[in-house]
Order: sequence, then C-alpha cells, then structure tokens
Amino acid sequence: MTDDSGRASRLTVYGDTAQDARDKAAQIRRRVEDGQPARDRKEALAAFAQLWVETSLEASERKRNTKVLYAGVVRAHVLNSSLGRLPLDKVRPSHVEGWVVELRRKGLAESTIRSAYTVLRAILDTAVRDGALASNPAAAVRRPRVTVKEAQHLTPVQVATLLQAARGTRYAPLFALLVHAGLRRGEALALRWSNVDLERHTLRVRGTLSRIDGQLTVTEPKTAKSRRFVPISAPAEQLLTAVRAAQDVERRRAGSAWRETGFVFTTEFGEPCDPRNAFRAFRVAATRAGLPHAGLHTLRHSAASVMLSGGVPLKVVSDILGHSSIAITGDIYGPLSPDVARRAIDVLGDALDR
Repeated sequence: MTDDSGRASRLTVYGDTAQDARDKAAQIRRRVEDGQPARDRKEALAAFAQLWVETSLEASERKRNTKVLYAGVVRAHVLNSSLGRLPLDKVRPSHVEGWVVELRRKGLAESTIRSAYTVLRAILDTAVRDGALASNPAAAVRRPRVTVKEAQHLTPVQVATLLQAARGTRYAPLFALLVHAGLRRGEALALRWSNVDLERHTLRVRGTLSRIDGQLTVTEPKTAKSRRFVPISAPAEQLLTAVRAAQDVERRRAGSAWRETGFVFTTEFGEPCDPRNAFRAFRVAATRAGLPHAGLHTLRHSAASVMLSGGVPLKVVSDILGHSSIAITGDIYGPLSPDVARRAIDVLGDALDR
C-alpha cells in the first residue's frame, strides 16, 4: 500500500489456513480502499487521551472552563482506568459499556457519567479522524441517561427569610438580585455597570465569571440564548442603586488602592467577587435561615417558580432565564406549579361549558 505521504509499505497477515489469511488480507484492502487505516493503532487509549488533551482539546474553540472540565474528566476517569490501559485496536463497544458500569459503581452522579462518556467519544472521534481507528466504538454505545429532577425552589416567605439572614453581609445584594432577575451566579458576578440601564429598566447578560486555572475570568455565556436582555423590577432597581452608592463609598475609602474594574459586585478594593466566597456566604445565610439544603441556584429556581405560579407564559420565563430552548424550561420547571395546570384546565372547562 501507499500512505498519504507517498511512501510504499507492505503489510503481512497470518492465518490458521490459507483462506483465513486471504480473508484478512481482503479486509485490509477494503479498509484502505474506503480511506480507513489499514490497521488500528496499538497505542494505549490513555496515551492517546493525554495527547488529545494537549492538542485537539486545547486547539478547539470550546470555552476555557469547558477545556479545564474535560481535561479533569480525562485525568479522573480515563487515564488510570482499565479502559485507558487497552490498546486502541482492542477497544470494543462492550469495553466502553463496562467502563460506564465502573463509573456507576463508584457512585458518580448521572451527569458526571454522561460528561465522561461525551469526552471519551470526542477522544475516539479524533482517533478516527487521525487514522488511528477505523470506527468509533463509543458511537455504538447509548449515551448515558440523566434523570431530570424537579428543581428545588423556595416559597416567597422562605426567600424573604433567607435574604433577612444574609442582611448586612457583602453578598446580600447579590442574593437578592439572583432571585429578582433569575440570573445564574456567574452571570450576576460578571455584570458590569455598563450592562445596567436603569432608564430602560433592563440589564444585559454578556458573560460568566468563574475561576479558571486559579484566575477569575469572564467567559462567554453558557449558550447563545444566555446572551440576553433581562427586564428588572422596581425593587431590583432600588437594589442596584444602593449597591452603586455603597461602592462609591468604598471607592473613596480605598483611595489609590481601589482598582476600577467596572463590576457591579466587587470586593472592598474594586476587584470582582470570587464565586466560591459567594457560595460560602450563602451557605452560612441558608443555615441561619433554617434552609440548609438550599443552594445559590435555588434562588434562580425560586424566581422561575414565582413567575410560573403567577401565570407568566413558559416561553417568557425561558427567555428571561436564558435557556437554549423552551423544552429545557418545561422539563425543569414543569412540575413546580401544579396550580398553573389546574387554572388552565378550569379556564378550558369554563369555556366549553358555556
């Protein structure tokens, strides 16, 4: 055969019988004619996965925090696994399925297992692209399922209790904005004053603040629809006005130590707030309020629940939350407000009974 660079080479096959050898030779010819590698590479999957992290993953247009996440998945679940020790030419769909079973036995969350499968499939797709494999064995395995769970939310009374427990802390305004605007934590922390328009009563979500490689970094929003304008209520406007006034006081107090970053939520020296510190502060407030199982994302769920309970159309709620599709909103929040469905049926019954 002749490879892509024009070099001629000879491949030898062996068989128990002459016919067996001829069949193997014919299989190799078919692979070459179909543009596939004559033989799958014998390199260990773990070694190829490490190379994938350093090259293909790094060169991709994925968000930086996604690259960090995927590299972590490879280190934790591929490199030292029984699957990772197999040569590429020995990996079969049943091996991938066995690996998924191993992950489940470790007690990993369904979402973690699905992420691990997604990364493995991307690695093997690259192996096919590079001619190391003729086909992707993971493609023949069903993607692990993630059970959609009902989103935990708080009642308006519980929200008020929690915000009262956080009152006086640096992060109290952040918690209040999350529930008033339905923002994600990273979206609120990435908010700059240039994104806030109190005259038009809107704010613009343009990024997400997270810690990546030890540095606080603003990255692109989660999805294309996450880049959005969000209307804000009168209480939210009052909240933001108070935050700006408090920030002006801290700016004068810090003097030359102040760093002008333009963020809405900052430290006492103008630096962006660390999402981990916001999480810790929330845990303290939630415990103090007698709501130890609440999380920061619970505030966003609570905002959605209140809107849906108030009769706001699902499409409008989906747009405000920045979901990529209304189906996601329905899957997450559909069970939250049975009273909405009851009112809909009552309206239908009244109309048909006239």
